Amino acid sequence: MTRVVLVSVLCLLAAVAMAAVFVVSPWWLFAAVPLLAAGGTGCFDLIQRTHSVLRNYPVLGHFRYLLEAIRPELQQYFIERNTDGRPYDRDVRSIVYERAKGTEDESPFGTERDVYEDGYETFVHSFAPVPVPDEPPRVRVGGPDCAKPYEMALLNVSAMSFGSLSSNAILALNGGAAKGGFAHDTGEGGLSEYHLRHGGDLVWELGTGYFGCRTPDGGFDGGEFAEKSAHEAVKCLSLKLSQGAKPGIGGVLPGGKVNAEIAKVREVPQGKTVISPPYHRVFSTPRELVLFVARMRELADGKPAGFKLCLGSRRQFLAVCKAMVAEDVTPDFILVDGAEGGTGAAPLEFSDHIGVPLTDGLMTVHNALVGAGLRDRIRIGAAGKVATGADIVKRLIQGADYTNAARAMMFAVGCIQSQRCHTNHCPVGVATQDARRARALDVEDKTERVYRFQRATVRSAQQIMASMGVHRPEDLRPHQLRRRLDPITVRSYDELYEWLEPGQLIAEAPETWARDWAAADPDRFTV
Repeated sequence: MTRVVLVSVLCLLAAVAMAAVFVVSPWWLFAAVPLLAAGGTGCFDLIQRTHSVLRNYPVLGHFRYLLEAIRPELQQYFIERNTDGRPYDRDVRSIVYERAKGTEDESPFGTERDVYEDGYETFVHSFAPVPVPDEPPRVRVGGPDCAKPYEMALLNVSAMSFGSLSSNAILALNGGAAKGGFAHDTGEGGLSEYHLRHGGDLVWELGTGYFGCRTPDGGFDGGEFAEKSAHEAVKCLSLKLSQGAKPGIGGVLPGGKVNAEIAKVREVPQGKTVISPPYHRVFSTPRELVLFVARMRELADGKPAGFKLCLGSRRQFLAVCKAMVAEDVTPDFILVDGAEGGTGAAPLEFSDHIGVPLTDGLMTVHNALVGAGLRDRIRIGAAGKVATGADIVKRLIQGADYTNAARAMMFAVGCIQSQRCHTNHCPVGVATQDARRARALDVEDKTERVYRFQRATVRSAQQIMASMGVHRPEDLRPHQLRRRLDPITVRSYDELYEWLEPGQLIAEAPETWARDWAAADPDRFTV
């Protein structure tokens, strides 16, 4: 009965206030209108059958939903410590913002991290550090079958499509890449005018939807692919098998975001939801995958071609390695994405429970290629929460030749980790197709920020390597990265993990790899 009494009182007060408007003064409207709104809301709450909270607590129950709606902001700004936030804590976000702005990124008074925490990792610095090179190192991507190798930077823009990101965000990312001389992965949404306007180096990514080189029935159009890959800005071609945010499922772009411009770029109907299937049409076996990557390289007139994956089955990747050996054909690069997720929205169960994290996936791919005698022909990229120079050095030690960053690059163009990417309501105009919201993102300013962030982060990686006594990334070794297992036990990566020798799988696979190697079939993706 209390709830009925509450609503009755609100309605009575609203009636009194309205009477006062006519009898006493029009100024009573300032009381009457809110009371009428509250009374009407209370009446509706009592008769609606959708929300039990509102039926039991009319009017007052709405405060529960209000607080729930702003809970992430309350958590981020008022509750969490600098090292608590997920997926990126305040310290990491701050260092990206500071480097993007060109301000000081030093921190006083020592680390806030618990250096005795299980899993805490450190680099082994040298008694004899070396000078930091004046120029950042480059990685030559291009195997024996590649006619036009590409010099890749240590840190590049990871895959983010036009459609997922706004046109202004794409322009800023590509402008920064053009100024800094690093690569910009297009994502699977096709080659847009915004990717090409500034002339930054592009890695054109093809997903299962083959956007930008798509037949009317959704297949791969080789002729259109050859025509577009000939563009001067396109430096590499990447076939996406899976991504860290949602390995094993396809993508969905809601029809509300498929405007005329996006429909033209992706070659799909305007206003209709675009679904990328979870599987490729162009291959169904490891051998066919390898041969299709070779076909991509041939159609692109010898430009580097490779594939991207979030690792799942080690056995299936070994099957791909066997196919490479059998055909004597290799991709020029393999980009390993971590299950830590990325900018793409995905079901929570997939984000939490599907895919191999980057450390395990990266070292598995590296060791498999070494063991199969293929590592010297293939460059490995790593993508998964790379935001600092320390992240770059860590991934180089674990087997990568270069790294990509998506979310950190979004921070550089103004992302505040509101986690509204999939709603089209990004508050800073980065992940939205709302023209009003996107207009808030100043392309010229954010271009400079992307450039400064990449340059400062690579410089930080160089400084860390110099402190370790290393001149070049290829001189890094597993023993130079250590992990704390408990308060008194620390082990280096060469002690914690198994590192294969060149050709070891072919000569005699170690016991820990023998079963998977024996079961791997180059003509079948066995589970």
